[in-house]
Amino acid sequence: MKPSYVNIHTHRPTHRGIELRAKGIHPWDADTTPSGVLPVPASDTQAIGEIGLDFACKVSRERQTDLFSRQLSLAEEIGLPVVLHCVKAFSETLALLHGRRLRAVIYHGFIGSPEQAAEAVRRGCHLSFGHRTFSSPRTMEALRRMPPERIFLETDDEQIDISEIYRRAAEVRGEDIETLMRVTTDNYERIFGNG
Repeated sequence: MKPSYVNIHTHRPTHRGIELRAKGIHPWDADTTPSGVLPVPASDTQAIGEIGLDFACKVSRERQTDLFSRQLSLAEEIGLPVVLHCVKAFSETLALLHGRRLRAVIYHGFIGSPEQAAEAVRRGCHLSFGHRTFSSPRTMEALRRMPPERIFLETDDEQIDISEIYRRAAEVRGEDIETLMRVTTDNYERIFGNG
């Protein structure tokens, strides 16, 4: 596959480069989501996401945890990767991932320390960095230290072109944009194939 901009998580598709097609129930919606069987995603869905835990919001932690666990089980059952939303719940998220046989785990919009990044990578996770990365010195350090085979970039819900995220990330990492495009394209291909 020719190197391209990979936008692993966006709420504003531009159809420029590769944009992941993910479907899932956000933790903010856990209180309004009925318990029971989850709908099976459409056939063009590449990942279950964004799913996870957000302990900064007012939604019941118990409902979030139940919904997250059920969606992880669904992802295992149908063999799709997961895209995680994780806010103030890093260790709780890792605990719920422990022992799961997931195709891949991608923390979207990672805002954390180099130590947290290293722990997530040690457990086989990928991290995606976006606009908010560049306002956090500790997260920029995490980006700088990331092994290339575990990195993705994203725009999330920002009105910013993915090329700008790549430009800034390449600057932080001390490499050229083409190298970063090749790395993220390789990572995408390894997880998703030609999906």
